[in-house]
Amino acid sequence: MTPAPYDLAVIGAGVVGTAIARELALRSSHRIVLLDASDDVGNGTSKANTAILHTGFDATPGSLESRLLRDGQRRLLDYAAQARIAVEKTGALLVAWNEDELAALPSLAAKAAANGYTATRLLTAAEVRTREPHLGPGALGALEVPDESIIDPWSTTLAYATEAVRAGVELRLRTRVTGIGTDPDGHLLHTTRGPLRARFLINAAGLHSDDIDRLLGVHDFTVTPRRGQLLVFAKESRSLVRHILLPVPTALGKGVLVTPTVFGNVLLGPTAEDLTGREHAKNENHTTPEGIAGLLEHGRRIMPALLDTGVLTSYAGLRAATEHDDFRIRAHPALRCVTVGGIRSTGLSASMGIASYVAGLLREEMDVPLAARPTDASAPAMPNLGEAFPRPHQRPDLIARDRAYGDIVCACERVSRGEIRDALTTTVPARSHGGLRRRTRVMSGHCRGADCGEAVRALCEQVLGETVWPEEEKGRSEGEAVRPVQGNG
Repeated sequence: MTPAPYDLAVIGAGVVGTAIARELALRSSHRIVLLDASDDVGNGTSKANTAILHTGFDATPGSLESRLLRDGQRRLLDYAAQARIAVEKTGALLVAWNEDELAALPSLAAKAAANGYTATRLLTAAEVRTREPHLGPGALGALEVPDESIIDPWSTTLAYATEAVRAGVELRLRTRVTGIGTDPDGHLLHTTRGPLRARFLINAAGLHSDDIDRLLGVHDFTVTPRRGQLLVFAKESRSLVRHILLPVPTALGKGVLVTPTVFGNVLLGPTAEDLTGREHAKNENHTTPEGIAGLLEHGRRIMPALLDTGVLTSYAGLRAATEHDDFRIRAHPALRCVTVGGIRSTGLSASMGIASYVAGLLREEMDVPLAARPTDASAPAMPNLGEAFPRPHQRPDLIARDRAYGDIVCACERVSRGEIRDALTTTVPARSHGGLRRRTRVMSGHCRGADCGEAVRALCEQVLGETVWPEEEKGRSEGEAVRPVQGNG
């Protein structure tokens, strides 16, 4: 016999899936389950991105992506303030390096206006140099987008998941869906941890969203994983970069950008490489010598001084690109399913807009009882990982209450014993090295855990009362930042 059915099952616990689970939990008292094949939330595409909170100024006007980006950005800004997620409004500059790019800037401003964003401003070469004095030679002008921001992407996903679980959602990790049977009462999901039933499904499986659709007999799109490789520069680089520095888009794509992070580093990337063969792609979400060399070449032109600070590490992530230019969010009433597919690099920024839209589809097209708006809930207070705000070891009031916050374990990133303990015992706890990094930044600095790794392991064993994570760090084959490279190429 299978267990009692859930009302709603969300497949995929990335930033979009967790946002949907949270939204549905706050609109109803339904029994909801959130499934993911990984051992942590946000452990796929969501963990390897440029951590930019986009305004949607350059989306295709009239597209679903444009609409949900604008809505999502507003919602996430408000939510981040409530949940104490680090956000910095740095603004962005689309820098023109030749006459063709310079001539394209007014049309990009018009595109932004068509998307409802009218705050852009054209800058002269002299103004650009004043704004970014370390920019490489040859910049002819720029389009300023003052409301682009940088955000802590890891805490965003974790906040959604935490609020969802506290609102009653059952989180099932290490639970891969291998088959789906459909009957008039709903779905029987075959998983690696046993069967379960659900009346309605939300497919937010990211890179595997087309696979889940095919289990239901739906053939609406095909995911072609697109690899993006990035370099992370040492903290000395942060003083060099004041804005998100975007290239002027071309027919070949958006190109390579330079962006500061809330963690005090600078990112250079991403590349854009379509990979063929799903199993091949699974083993290809790591950096390559060719990709690193290409990024360093871009860095030399955009900001030569950046390379002098040294590259801390590199990483790669896979985006769920499809043959379509827009999001593929579709309700299938006859199948009691909503598909959320084709969510690429803007998924973080659009996540709350997507969640609201999915709730609307369930309510209006499938008659799922949901409140028109989420209930007023108290967003979880996330631990601050941003350098622009006081970290725990910088807060005498916190240390006075609990000395563990003043006991530094990771010297590179100034992570305290109290933060590691909290990450292991919170509502959605870390159960891997990668999960612990994303919750605390531990072992993410210059030493990559060489100096603090044993102390971290001992603390984990002490808190959990068992030997943990004896295997080699799984993130090394899943896109975690693990490969140091030399800044001089």
